[in-house]
Amino acid sequence: MALLAEWKKVAYNESVGQEKLQAFWTAYFKQEKEIYAELLKNPDEVVKGTVKELAEKYGVTVMTMTGFLDGINESLKEANPIEEMEEDTEVNLGFDKELLYKNMVAADAEWLYNLEEWNEIFDEDTRKALYKEQKSSTTIVKEAKVYPNDPCPCGSGKKYKKCCGKK
Repeated sequence: MALLAEWKKVAYNESVGQEKLQAFWTAYFKQEKEIYAELLKNPDEVVKGTVKELAEKYGVTVMTMTGFLDGINESLKEANPIEEMEEDTEVNLGFDKELLYKNMVAADAEWLYNLEEWNEIFDEDTRKALYKEQKSSTTIVKEAKVYPNDPCPCGSGKKYKKCCGKK
């Protein structure tokens, strides 16, 4: 079985009970935060190795590293083959800084996008702009409804029903 399938079986196993599952995620998020803090110290360095080597490098289990790789994959410049990855699969952690920050915001991972290490990468204004850009990208804005007797939005000066509203 590929590592990702094993990870999902453990990480989303509701049959163990809510308390155990919550304890699992609390422990995972703590380790995830430590890995990100380490990665962000040298954001331009592309860390490479097998899944097992990276797990050893960051002092976590192969399963935890699998979860981490699943989480960071969308933020990488070159995606890893996470679906079929095994312990000896060569992976990389070369991430796009802006994309990683926005994905952390999108995941509501406050403990990650507020890491001190971001202060050395982006100034406060840039972080605020990235935060705002991400939040507004997921906000649905309904266009104002145009009624038949309203002025036509094309700017012709005619009523909508006599201009673009004709069928």
